[in-house]
Amino acid sequence: MLHDTHTQRVLGLARQKGLLRASDLDAIDAPRVVLTRLTAAGLLERTGRGLYRLPDAQGSEHESLVTVAVKVPQAVFCLLTALQFHELTTQLPRQVWIAMPRGSHAPRIDYPPIRMVQVSGEAGMAGVEAFERDGVTLRVYGVAKTVADCFKHRQKIGLDVALEALKDARAQGKASVDDIWRYAEICRVANVVRPYLESIQ
Repeated sequence: MLHDTHTQRVLGLARQKGLLRASDLDAIDAPRVVLTRLTAAGLLERTGRGLYRLPDAQGSEHESLVTVAVKVPQAVFCLLTALQFHELTTQLPRQVWIAMPRGSHAPRIDYPPIRMVQVSGEAGMAGVEAFERDGVTLRVYGVAKTVADCFKHRQKIGLDVALEALKDARAQGKASVDDIWRYAEICRVANVVRPYLESIQ
């Protein structure tokens, strides 16, 4: 039988956190082998390498983002993933788009599939917002920054996606013209964005 106090502590932590990392056990002085035993006993389920949750835990719609944020805390969700998060696209991205500092290696994650863009300087740091989901902090570029990014990376995602994002952000009042313009300048795409911004004013 499992050591009862360890079992209770680990299950309690899983209830509290939603998604449990193997390293979280260090804080409660429980050996990591408890995770293996609890999984074998059906009291926990493994959702990815080193990630566990209670079997009856309802994964939210942001479950894949939570999984990435737990494994790669420095990642910022961007482009199509940020558009989906802010409810600015009808498309369901097949991959989770993340921005990482230039020179970073793509994180090794079994699931979900990741698409990484490298960022540097002010364009990489600007417009990052933090949201709490399932007890985990998600770092996501804000709406205006995401719209500017879509124009910057239009070769990767398509100009049509950038235009849809711009129109929806304005129509839904989620970003002001001034904000979009400011981030367009930071991302060095002001000249690209200008005619589209003028046409929808």
